[in-house]
Amino acid sequence: MDAPESRAWRKVGDRRRPGRLGRRWMAFWVRFGGTGVLGRLASRLASWPAPPHLDHVSLAYLTPRGYIDATATVHHAALYFGDNVYVAPGAAIIQGEDGGAIRLGDRVAIHKGTLLETGQGGSIELAQDASVHPGCQLKAYRTPILVGEGVMIAANAAIYSYDHGLAPGQPIRRQPLIAKGAVTIGAEAWVGTGAVILSGVTVGEGAVIAAGAVVTKSIPPGAIAAGNPARVIKYRHELESAGDTDEQQ
Repeated sequence: MDAPESRAWRKVGDRRRPGRLGRRWMAFWVRFGGTGVLGRLASRLASWPAPPHLDHVSLAYLTPRGYIDATATVHHAALYFGDNVYVAPGAAIIQGEDGGAIRLGDRVAIHKGTLLETGQGGSIELAQDASVHPGCQLKAYRTPILVGEGVMIAANAAIYSYDHGLAPGQPIRRQPLIAKGAVTIGAEAWVGTGAVILSGVTVGEGAVIAAGAVVTKSIPPGAIAAGNPARVIKYRHELESAGDTDEQQ
């Protein structure tokens, strides 16, 4: 392949933001958005001039009602929003049998392809300013998932508040679900890409769960945990420079 300086490059990309007319268009239609047929039509019209991905979140700030994308799947009878909640294209919010409530606090952002699911008495609560990035799964059966203020959950992470029974003598798929307790993630914690957090775990306030970690036991506040099973490798107050955090992405 030619070195960059030895060939002529042709610019093909573009990055446009809606102008004044586009912003007025979005502000008008987003007020009528919702999960019904007309609400989905209004959401589709509102999103037409909007930029994608993270900039798309701006739609939720045009009205306290927030924004649910027309392509999101919402099949949940106990779903409650605070102000300016964002639900992205392709997200799914599902209520299984006997599923408990899902409560999304002010300014919560649920990004593309994320699944929130409750069943068998499980519930999900995300406090204000929490964000769940693309491809995550939060499945609460039997016990709750409680996510604190400002928590960042990176792409493709998975949080399960239950497990499958493993008793011998019958297929696993026929055994009742079991749970060690709620999953609780303290305020301002960061869950890295592809991490898995299992039933009964508490992640302390301000803790960091490294990419790919499998968390089976509780993590103290301010700790940095990595590995499978995850263990504490350092505390944030021990970091000498910002460069020490690079491996947590």
